[in-house]
This record gives sequence, structure tokens and C-alpha cells, in this order.
Amino acid sequence: MNDTSAQRLLVLFAHPALEKSRVNRRLAASVDAVPGVTFHDLYEAYPDFHIRADREQELLTAHDVFVFQFPFFWYSTPAMLKEWQDIVLEHGWAYGSEGNALKGKTALFVVSTGASEEAYQVDGFNRHTMRQFLASLYQTCSLCGIACLPPFVVHGTHSMSPRAIEEHAADYQRVLEALRDGRIDVGDPGVAQLSRLNENLDALLAETEEGLGEAEEGDSHAR
Repeated sequence: MNDTSAQRLLVLFAHPALEKSRVNRRLAASVDAVPGVTFHDLYEAYPDFHIRADREQELLTAHDVFVFQFPFFWYSTPAMLKEWQDIVLEHGWAYGSEGNALKGKTALFVVSTGASEEAYQVDGFNRHTMRQFLASLYQTCSLCGIACLPPFVVHGTHSMSPRAIEEHAADYQRVLEALRDGRIDVGDPGVAQLSRLNENLDALLAETEEGLGEAEEGDSHAR
């Protein structure tokens, strides 16, 4: 359990057609409700795709947790996010024998997809799980020394009701708050085994709050 001061969160948001979005637009709005979180819209910042590596590297250095939020496009990320990786994660800075700038930081992928969760199974329509489709992103983070949480996945967006969208937005806000407050441990085996972070969020956050309470009680006895 993280007992340090609040974690600094950076939401790297990539959606090329936000005006047409129901789900990601609502999820993005929920970020504003969480104090201490930096929201960075890549398509808004770089409409010409001319990404400034120095600016992005400064942002990454200044934060502890990176939240990559994007809709799932052709089993991958939107083009901007791939361009961002190519430009920003430079050899000698993010990886390589001297590239340790991001070592020890944490990442979370927040992904929305039109298909159901059943479609993202080995025996489902897409023949792979979401974790398998995200393997290249996880390996990229591993190469850079960034620890990754299970993804926060919103399935079935095409037919999602307004009420369900609100529920997902509320869950997203709870996850951001928990990450900011150090209540989700990326090294916890129970967390690592989840297929998605929001698989059973009530139970996950209850466990982390219980563990935090025990840690604080032990610390008070030590004092």
C-alpha cells in the first residue's frame, strides 16, 4: 500500500472526434471532478500532429501516474497516441541504458469499445482478450520501467444506456481518486490478476481501504 503523499496523475486523452462521443466525453468530464489530476487532450493540443517532445516529457516527469484514455480503434489506439509514443518516448530518455526518466512510474489504460465483453474472449468474436490486444502498450511501458495496472475497460458503448454511462463515469472518478490517494497498489497480486480494473470495483476499493486503515493503525501504534 502506498503511504506517501498524494500521487500526481496525468490523464493523456486521445479521441479524434470527441464531439461525436457519448461515453468518452462523459468520462473525460468526470476527470474535472477530481482535484489534483492534470487532464491533457492530445488532439486539442496538437491539431496538426506536431507533438512537442520536450513539453510532453516535462509533463511526464512532473507526474507519478499516467492514465491513457482512448477509444479502441481497429484493435489499437487512435493515430495520435501512436504518434505520441513514437515522438515522446525517446531512446536515452525513456528507455535504453541511460533512459531512466520514467522508471518507477505507473500507467493505467482506460479503453472504450463498442463490442461486448463476451466478444473480447479467446472463444469470442474477436478471438483475443483486451489484455492481449493491449500487449504492445504493456510491453512499451515495461521497456520504459513503468508498472501497469489492469485496464479500465468500458464495453458495449454502441448500445449503452445513459444510466450505464453515468455508472461508468462514477467508477472512473472513484479509480482516479483512489490512484491519487495511493489506495491502489500496482504490485498487489490480487490487483494484477484482474482482467480489468473495474471488474469488481466495489470489492477492490473496499480491500484497499481496509488495508490502508490497517497500515495507518499500525503506524499510530509505532508513534
